[in-house]
Amino acid sequence: MNKLLIAFAFCFLATLTVSAQRQKVSLNQDWKFTPGYVVQKNVFTNVNIPHTWNTKDALGGNLDYYRGIGNYEHTLDVKKEWEGKRLFVRFLGVNTIANVFINGKHVGEHRGGYTAFAYEITDFVDYGKKNNIWVRVNNAPQLDIMPLVGDFNFYGGIYRDVDLYVTDKDCISLLDHGSEGVYLYQEKISKENAKVKMLVKTLGKNADNLVLKVLDHENNIVVSKKQAVKANGSNQIEIPFEIEKPHLWNGKKDPYLYSVVVELQKNGVSIDKVKQPLGLRYYRVDPNKGFFLNDEYVQLRGVCRHQDRPEIGNALSMHHHKEDVAIMDEMGANAYRMSHYPQDPYIFRLFDEKGFLVWCEIPFVGPGGYRDKGFVNQESFKSNGRKQLTELIRQNMNHPSVVTWGLFNELAMRGDNPVEYVKELNALAHKEDPTRSTTAASNQYNTDLNKQTDLICWNKYFGWYGGEAKSVGAWADKLHADFPNTPIGISEYGAGASINHQMEELKKTNPGSYWHPENWQTYFHEEHWLAIDQRPFLWGTFIWSMFDFGAAHRREGEVQGKNDKGLVSFDRKDKKDAFYFYKANWNKKEPMVYIAERKLTERSKAEQKIKVYSNQKEVTLFLNGKKVGEITGDYGRFYFDVVLNKGENVIEAKSGKYLIDKLVLILK
Repeated sequence: MNKLLIAFAFCFLATLTVSAQRQKVSLNQDWKFTPGYVVQKNVFTNVNIPHTWNTKDALGGNLDYYRGIGNYEHTLDVKKEWEGKRLFVRFLGVNTIANVFINGKHVGEHRGGYTAFAYEITDFVDYGKKNNIWVRVNNAPQLDIMPLVGDFNFYGGIYRDVDLYVTDKDCISLLDHGSEGVYLYQEKISKENAKVKMLVKTLGKNADNLVLKVLDHENNIVVSKKQAVKANGSNQIEIPFEIEKPHLWNGKKDPYLYSVVVELQKNGVSIDKVKQPLGLRYYRVDPNKGFFLNDEYVQLRGVCRHQDRPEIGNALSMHHHKEDVAIMDEMGANAYRMSHYPQDPYIFRLFDEKGFLVWCEIPFVGPGGYRDKGFVNQESFKSNGRKQLTELIRQNMNHPSVVTWGLFNELAMRGDNPVEYVKELNALAHKEDPTRSTTAASNQYNTDLNKQTDLICWNKYFGWYGGEAKSVGAWADKLHADFPNTPIGISEYGAGASINHQMEELKKTNPGSYWHPENWQTYFHEEHWLAIDQRPFLWGTFIWSMFDFGAAHRREGEVQGKNDKGLVSFDRKDKKDAFYFYKANWNKKEPMVYIAERKLTERSKAEQKIKVYSNQKEVTLFLNGKKVGEITGDYGRFYFDVVLNKGENVIEAKSGKYLIDKLVLILK
């Protein structure tokens, strides 16, 4: 009898332990969407999240694509057994304003389209019944919300995941600026010792203990600590911990991750649990020598990317992010500028795992070459910027991939002067996170704007928007002389290209025209990379852009409504020649050989110079089965002079026994 009672008690305790843990329920399915201009009842379209209403108009290049109200409704089945618990609804991204209602009652408003936010709905729901969630979304321009302007589409909608959380009355907070309530400050890291301070924010007053466990990559416990919650009488608990001889997170070379598991206990039972990544690393940036990770020099070979695709806009799924990171990885990129706003939490996790070094920024975007303002000197705008910066940092500070916080892009000095506000943002960033540097992307010179952040970069397009591509080196040298004590870099450089625009001659085009030949983009990037590679004082350089992206106002290139500066097409199906140039220079692990200018299949002259990209030492070329030559290359480029026969000609490039690329050229 006693054994049965013991067994029963054990089973009951096990059930209690499991049921007490937080539950996360996806709310992505079965929403009803209605544009704001429709006022009749029971008129809607069934949609799933992620969703945007601008898949056709914005991506069709319509300047007046719909920017206004969209209504989303969802039926939430609230279980009776959830009574006595806490319920939260968490949105990972709604552009731009979201007002959330439960059963017609207003829960809260979030202003900003690129960060997560959560609301507690415990007291708004009816238990054991079906409840209504209504989200009123607005992507209309607002003078008090960043960004005011941008060379990209402002897609409206609930375009990232929505989840319901069910927790104990005592739980780790989901209400601190959209974060998960756990913060890991890497206070002092070395190869010998790692000192970390963990800060946890909780809700409720009846928990007993907070338990910390740090697990290595094989789930072995390397640190275990317990602290009484009631001892300090607050809902903020600090637990410092150390790891001797830590296995460092070392970028793409060795992206080693620990895991931090935080448990809240009541009466000895775990009632809530949160898991966070921990990649221990330290870095410094030298004005003359560049970026150092764990005391090793790393040349940051970066790319930028907007979060959209044809037909779906910004409503990306996990497999889209995964595919994009895989393409960057294939090219050999090791750094990423998250332009011009925080992106999906999933891509942060991918960068942690892949070892990318990330610049993440708030959407404080200036007018660039356009007429609009990027900054309005009114308190409501500045307050929104402070909030977005706080959300950015608190939501993403545990990711080891993030090494710098970006504060602005291409602000202008005309009209309201943003310098004092940028100073304020810089101070706020350091207060929120004393462990990372700040940076910005400027297109101004001789201005105090460039002196406010720890690091500074410029958006430059020599050889595209004026000037010559070869001028970038001399420009960088002068800039380095003008800023001898500040680490400088290039935040954007790029040129447009359509794979359908091919020409035999190399001739500079008008960037505002509909003619964007691919070979000019290739030339642009070759000249830029040769100059960049020879200047280690450039702490980071970032290609604009990894992929073509939607920009409804664009009237240039192959089609209107698209910025075609990507190294890869908008649909990710075609990699342009410049992609393979970088792959030959950046990716030394994956042997490759690629015949460039392959899309120009018809040639008008018999005498041709065939260019091959390869990361191998030697390449051999064959024309119609006959060996043309075997040569060594320069910066991954191999040039062969050939004379084509009339009609079809088979070109083969080989390196070793197994690396072969082949194409057919036709001499007209």
